[in-house]
Order: sequence, then structure tokens, then C-alpha cells
Amino acid sequence: MSRTRFYQGVGPVLTVWEPDPAALSLTRLSEARLAANVQYVWRHPARHVLYAASSNGGPRRTGDRHFLQAFRIAPGSGALTAHGGTIGLRARPIHLSIDRAGGFALVAYNEPSGVTVHRLGGDGALGEEVRQTVPPDGGIYGHQVLATPDNDAVILVARGNEAGAGKPEDPGALKVFGFRDGQLTLRQTVAPRGGYGFGPRHIDFHPTLPLVFVSLERQNRLAVFGLRDGRLTPEPLFTAETLRRPGAHPPQQLAGGLHVHPNGRHVYVANRSDAMGEFEGRPIGLEGFENGIAVFDLDAEGRPSLAQSLEVGSFHPRTFSLDPSARMMVAATIAGRRVRDGAGTAMRPASLAIFLVGEDGRLAFSSSIPVETGESMQFWTGMSAA
Repeated sequence: MSRTRFYQGVGPVLTVWEPDPAALSLTRLSEARLAANVQYVWRHPARHVLYAASSNGGPRRTGDRHFLQAFRIAPGSGALTAHGGTIGLRARPIHLSIDRAGGFALVAYNEPSGVTVHRLGGDGALGEEVRQTVPPDGGIYGHQVLATPDNDAVILVARGNEAGAGKPEDPGALKVFGFRDGQLTLRQTVAPRGGYGFGPRHIDFHPTLPLVFVSLERQNRLAVFGLRDGRLTPEPLFTAETLRRPGAHPPQQLAGGLHVHPNGRHVYVANRSDAMGEFEGRPIGLEGFENGIAVFDLDAEGRPSLAQSLEVGSFHPRTFSLDPSARMMVAATIAGRRVRDGAGTAMRPASLAIFLVGEDGRLAFSSSIPVETGESMQFWTGMSAA
């Protein structure tokens, strides 16, 4: 039996699936209901505990109910049961991770931008928030928070915002904090050109080289920074376009999630389109933009080159993940959209797109599972060892 689980969040429901990398299939197992809509989920590095951040807020919606919860993962079945109480948060959590030692939960917020640290008990239960000696500088529009591989530092990814409607651009930055006993101490702000024209969204670490890969949402680029002694290089070592046809700008095109292949020879980045039009007075999704996964090969120094770009078959793949064997990828789109269909329109549903991952890192489309989202969104999905 597989020891991996695939988790899918649609609205407040977190569904557990069993992936089969050999058959390239997903089998639904069970589901759990969160206190609000799923925002992000992370597994404890050593214990059978899953953590979930939820909110009734969302894109362009602040909300007023925000939570952090822990769930026990049943061995074998993967079923989720509440582990301790539900913790209220001050704002909408956009990202959640656990430090490498499994002692703290790290929660990132976009509005207001920032990060909180929550102590974990010996059994993985959520404990009290760690009051920071100096309030962390959250930059503008935090989007992700991760501990570095040695657990000596924490990086908060602050995306910034595009200029528009008479409002100037908000610069982006990577905020690097020293991390000790739950305390965050600002060590470095990385913001090339003052952060203007720099809109980082997600990061991931190379498994063997001292490199950090960064998807630049607002520029549709992949950037590679060096990481030494808990500090990033002030400028990227390498950059590459994520699009087959560069030139489109937000909101028509946005770079998204990013994952490094466990072998360190490939990087995957999501390309998403928010381009909308109108047909007979009804909003429709515009085709012809890129909604898929870009595959990059890495040379011995970690320099990326775009090797493949594969569409997922529906709109806005917000999340995607590899199974631990890196033989299977699942990409999830956020919601259904109407599209032009001959003289009228038709609904193209949200989906779970399943890909075979080859020995050379290339993707081959296998199948797609349609997902009914209703008034909700398929906002987060991910793989985890069970």
C-alpha cells in the first residue's frame, strides 16, 4: 500500500486521496472539515500530524474568521481527526509551514503582511504564539514562509503589488530572519533595484547546492539566488523566462508555485492566466494564454533552461505537487470558467491534472479528474508522506 497521501482543499473541505504513481491514479479515501476555507496545509516532519490554516477571506476579500488547526493522521487509512483545539488568528493566513526540527509552526499573512510563530508540543499539538522581541518586518504582501535547510534562518517571501488605478507599484522583497527558539531577527532584506520590478511568490531549495529558486509572479520569471551562512546573494545568480511566449503581463499571466525535483536536476514552475473577457454579457475565461507547468533543466551550477511547457487543460493551476518518488505530478486549477464554444459558451470545470514524470524530468499528461467547486475554490492541494 502506498505510504503517500494527496490532500485537496475545496472550500472548507480537506479530502484525502491515495495516489498510485505506477497506475497514475488517485483514489478518494476520506475527508475532514476545517473551521473555514482551506488556505494552506503542511505535515509535521516527524510525526503523524497535519496542520491546516483556514479563513473566510480570499483573493480581494479580507474576511473576519481565520484559524490554525492540527489533525492526527491515522496510519494506513490517512484519515484526519482533530488534534487539540482550534486557534484563532488575527488575519487571513496565506501560507503555513513547519520548521525543520518540528518545533514551531510558521504562518505568513498578506494583509497586513507579516509572520507569526507558534510553538508545538512534544506530541505535535499547537501551543502558544511566540511573542517576538522585535515585531518582524513583513515587507509588502507576504506570500510564503520557509525555514532554510539548516533551520538557522527563515525566509518570508513578500510579493509586493503591481501599479494600477492611480496607485504606484509596491516593491517586493525576500526577508531573511535569523531563527532561534522561535524568535525571528531580521538579518537581511533582498530587494534588487529596491524591489521594483521584483515580485517573488514562492521559493524552494536545491537538495545539494547552496541555491534558492524563486518564482517571480509579477515578472513571469524564475530567479536563482545563492545561499551562504544564512544569507542570500543580493542579486540573482541566474534568471529565466517561465513563458513560452514572453510578453504578457499581470493579470493576464502570473508565475506561481515552484518545486525542485528531488534529484536536483529539474525545476517546475506553474504558469497561470487570469485573463477574462465577455461574451453576450457574461464573463468568460480567455484562451490563448498559458495555464500549465514549465519544466526547467539545471546545469551543474544550477543555471536553469526552459525545456518543456505543458498545459493542464483548464484555468489557473494554483498548486501542484510531486509524489515522493517523483514519478507522478498532480496540478490543481482553482475553479471552473465558462469559455467560448461555437456560437455559445460551455463550462470548463476545475480539475486535478495527473502527469507522468519521466527519468529525464519531462512531463507527459495522463488524465484529468473534473472537480465541482460550486461557489468555492480549489485553493490548495499537495502530496505528503502518510
